[in-house]
Amino acid sequence: MEDNYFDKIYQEYREQAMNQAKMEADSQNLMGKEEIVAVKKNDDGDIIAFKTNTGRELDYITALDEAKAGKIAHIDVFHRYGRDIIHSEPDGIEENNLDNLPPF
Repeated sequence: MEDNYFDKIYQEYREQAMNQAKMEADSQNLMGKEEIVAVKKNDDGDIIAFKTNTGRELDYITALDEAKAGKIAHIDVFHRYGRDIIHSEPDGIEENNLDNLPPF
């Protein structure tokens, strides 16, 4: 088979996965959770604050606590480097990664 056949099949697979990820992300919003829409970074490029779709501005610790309580959609908390860290859900959607969100 030709290489472009494999490329075509893979691209179709990626499109289906992206559509499914977007549908799942949208359905999670229906559960009444806030969503992070913008971030504030320090001079080193570290995220230090978050803005939600309701307009609330959260410092890192408050966002961490709310994420642990399941109040914020599309983010996970994991333990690394001896501390808890907020991270975008690995949903395959580059646009909603925390580092890619607009500043506020």
